Amino acid sequence: MSSFDETMHFPARPDGQSRAERALLLAYEALVDKGYNPIHQISGYLLSGDPAYITSHKDARDVIRQVERDDLIEELVRAYVLARLP
Repeated sequence: MSSFDETMHFPARPDGQSRAERALLLAYEALVDKGYNPIHQISGYLLSGDPAYITSHKDARDVIRQVERDDLIEELVRAYVLARLP
């Protein structure tokens, strides 16, 4: 049982590119190829869970749906923070 006073711990990911990172990059590339704004489309998917935001081009929709949305968000936070560290 979890308490609101306790801090949850997420285990570190193994070295190398994660499934979440690969899925996000593939979705980004496929959306750009099709002329969509990938930031808007990926954000829409993450917020709503509706896979229609991701194109099926290059199987991007199927690939991104195989990764939990919380794992995708974790990958985005990791990349954002690491890009800003000295």
